[in-house]
Amino acid sequence: MITVNNVRKDFGSFTALKDVSCNVGNGSIYGLVGYNGSGKTTLLKIISGVYEPDEGGVLINGGMVFDNETVKRRIFFVPDDLFFLPQASLQRMARFYTGYYPQFSMETFHKLVEMFELSPRKRINGFSKGMQRQAALILALSARPDCLLLDESFDGLDPVKRSLVRQVLTELIVERDTSVIISSHNLRELEDLCDHIGLMNQKHIVMECGIGDVSANRNKFRIAFQDEFPKNLLDGIPHRNEERSGKILTFVATGDPDEITAKLSTFHPALLEIIPLSLEEVFLSEMEAKSYDFTDLFK
Repeated sequence: MITVNNVRKDFGSFTALKDVSCNVGNGSIYGLVGYNGSGKTTLLKIISGVYEPDEGGVLINGGMVFDNETVKRRIFFVPDDLFFLPQASLQRMARFYTGYYPQFSMETFHKLVEMFELSPRKRINGFSKGMQRQAALILALSARPDCLLLDESFDGLDPVKRSLVRQVLTELIVERDTSVIISSHNLRELEDLCDHIGLMNQKHIVMECGIGDVSANRNKFRIAFQDEFPKNLLDGIPHRNEERSGKILTFVATGDPDEITAKLSTFHPALLEIIPLSLEEVFLSEMEAKSYDFTDLFK
């Protein structure tokens, strides 16, 4: 169980995180999404104990993380910027980690090396970017941690290896009840893999919910009228991303979709549709993505 309580992190006058709280249960995969610079990597480094929070704290199965070697031995963090010992092979890195992680399994390591079809004796810095990602994941999974943190770890993997990683992660959770946090820009992948999602914006988590509840109270509506649009059509309906195209109006509304539909129906529209939002659409709506003018961009 990962518990993040009101965490704040400052770097001089710059605030990277403020009042961040979340919980990740045992056997859960938590997807962390947000713009570049929203604080995802900083949060993962605080959870792993690399950084000390300026306010708040992090507990892993009830134990404080920072400056706690016993707890850290049960956490494995795979950063976006990978690091391996100079001239190291997978075999050498595995021997290195057995000295730190008490649950590291050489049997699991050899099985994963065979699955991913990597040479355990070749130098890792001679691998491609995707192969280095695979090497880092093999070492992380072989450590059989209680808490696994992955920062953009699917980046550079081909579809076959992505599928393999998903299967192995699922097996790890079933067998070890591991808590997993994945930071990724691939929202479609997180939608298929995670059971909970946290959206980060403005240096804190703005939305947190189960993957099945992502669009429960957020829906896109499409409505059209034969004549003029009623002036008070959307009064009292929390909405955003309003777009008008001819006689059709689309917008994203929060709230009970049945209640919103009933209210809109009183205006007798010629067309009224509800479209559930994907995770990507929820993300763009919550982040209120800017509209850009591309006119004459390349003239």
